[in-house]
Amino acid sequence: MVVEVETDTLIGKLLVDIGSLALWLQAIGVVVFLWMVFQGIILYFNHKRMKEVYKIKEDMKRIEMKIDKLRK
Repeated sequence: MVVEVETDTLIGKLLVDIGSLALWLQAIGVVVFLWMVFQGIILYFNHKRMKEVYKIKEDMKRIEMKIDKLRK
């Protein structure tokens, strides 16, 4: 009977340790997931800004071509 109690205590302690490790892994998973979500949002907004920059760049090329035509 005493051996069973010792084993139960040891198993219980082991389960508590594994449970605390699982909670840490879950917390790390949540942090990684939130980081990925924020990176996705940042990527979306950067893509939107770069589209605007490329549009302005194309407009600048077009204006330069018109100025070159007027010079001739």
